Amino acid sequence: MIHETAVVDAGAELAEDVEVGPFTVIGPGVSMGPGCRVGPHAVVEGNTRLGAGVRVFQFASVGAPPQDKKYAGGETRLEVGDGTVIRECATLHVGTEEDEGVTRVGADCLVMAYVHIAHDCQVGDGVILSNAVTLAGHVHVGDRAVLGGMSAIHQFCRIGPHAFVGGASAVSKDVPPFASVAGNRARLYGLNSVGLERAGFAPETVEGLKRAFKALFHKKRPRDEALAEVAASPDAEIPEVQQVMTFFRESERGVVR
Repeated sequence: MIHETAVVDAGAELAEDVEVGPFTVIGPGVSMGPGCRVGPHAVVEGNTRLGAGVRVFQFASVGAPPQDKKYAGGETRLEVGDGTVIRECATLHVGTEEDEGVTRVGADCLVMAYVHIAHDCQVGDGVILSNAVTLAGHVHVGDRAVLGGMSAIHQFCRIGPHAFVGGASAVSKDVPPFASVAGNRARLYGLNSVGLERAGFAPETVEGLKRAFKALFHKKRPRDEALAEVAASPDAEIPEVQQVMTFFRESERGVVR
């Protein structure tokens, strides 16, 4: 149902059962899948695709041009995966031509009130962005990461899958997969043991990750030396440990330690 006061451009593609609330504006390049619901006083614009069952709450701004002086109005886009919830006053911007040209938010994410997802961010599935989290441009967030309220993530940073960032943190380096970090500037507190337990990771995997974290991040020594130690250990056979090692090896900004 589309409320009589809503403004929906004729060029927008909405599934038959999409609901649009009062005084909401839907632009011409927008596509919405089945079961989408957009609340009152929201704006969905740009080349924006909302997957099935996406819910947008009141006063959210979805698909606006990026806050980038270099952006010249290119045909960039925003994609939001199935089942994601975008709460009040959140802002999600389309990508820029400097990167892949697309901002992506995965499926089953919770984007809480006043969250900002800037241009070219890549957010995985099942991510929770708590109130007032700010992602600068080009930030990558892995699957099922959790970012605490009012955290700020520097541009080009990577947050690994299943990582936890404590509230009001300022993150200026990469956060390893499965890590727990907090502070301004953020520092590593260890493994996200609670999150891994809730996600059903096997105890032997968690123990292997704890040993790998100690070798990689809790000793002050060169990166290659730390990686070599873990690579020579039995823990190197654990896929999740391999994932952490690859992330660490490929980090260009350095990791939170």
